[in-house]
Amino acid sequence: MSAPLLARLRRRWLSLLCMAVLVVGLPVSCGALKYKERELLFRIEPGNAGWYRGLPQDVQEFDIKPASFKAGQNLHAWWWPAARRDAPSILYLHGVRWNLTGQAFRIAQLRAMGYSVLAIDYRGFGQSKGDLPSEASVYEDARIAWERFTAMQPDANKRLIYGHSLGGAVAIDLAADLAAQAKKQHVPVPVRGLVIESSFTSLGDAVAEVANNNLPVNWLPVRWLLSQKFDSIDKIVEIDMPLLVVHGLADSFMPSRFSQQLFNAAHEPKRLLLIPGGTHNNSMSLGGSQYRQALEGLMKAGPHQVAGPVAVQGSQDS
Repeated sequence: MSAPLLARLRRRWLSLLCMAVLVVGLPVSCGALKYKERELLFRIEPGNAGWYRGLPQDVQEFDIKPASFKAGQNLHAWWWPAARRDAPSILYLHGVRWNLTGQAFRIAQLRAMGYSVLAIDYRGFGQSKGDLPSEASVYEDARIAWERFTAMQPDANKRLIYGHSLGGAVAIDLAADLAAQAKKQHVPVPVRGLVIESSFTSLGDAVAEVANNNLPVNWLPVRWLLSQKFDSIDKIVEIDMPLLVVHGLADSFMPSRFSQQLFNAAHEPKRLLLIPGGTHNNSMSLGGSQYRQALEGLMKAGPHQVAGPVAVQGSQDS
């Protein structure tokens, strides 16, 4: 394998995951392979993100310790209330690698748009204590965060769920579960809408994309070998709530076609916001007022108010 190829693989977690599954993992035990897969998938960075400059004084930090957690485990959370007391609220679910300190800039943008934000670190990230995360554990963490979120924002019509990157898969799973519970109980879904940004259809699709682009063969069955599935494309048809899908058209990390496929699979009302020049992390800032208007439209969307896909021009608003 050439040196340039190895350098590319080191820079990209999906490539590392793919190589671990296909090259290293096959000879080792199933348990060890699954652990290595999770380790490479979540690739948790310790400490604060280098660009973190501290929390504003009005951000409240606290720990959530449900009875279902083992001794010593917790979810660390930030609650940043909006200046307006009756403002809508967002449950923020982040992706891999960076803890809450790496999300502060995006959380600040949502708050600047007029939303209160509850954000959590999954167990194993930041100040949330626990074992190495797994697909099952981050889903559980999102459900526990949701319970606290409903107490902090009692008005279901003022609740939004937001997920970035892998957090989008976590958000879709939570939304589908809430919709299933509501259907079973014959009650409305207890959330106004769902926002997913820079996400993917399934982990298998994401890994296969990188494998096909970076490995000398494209026939290896990567989807079959992954224990962590994150099958958003199968769940998004069940969310039963207004949906906003956002993706940067210059995202070299996660192709925007994944968001297009998620959008196509979802039921109305829905909107696809494609940001020209947007990368994996800056679509919110580049989208500016268009992003803000899309969120406001989501809050107002009813079952018969449908907005189709829209590509916006980048702006300097934030």
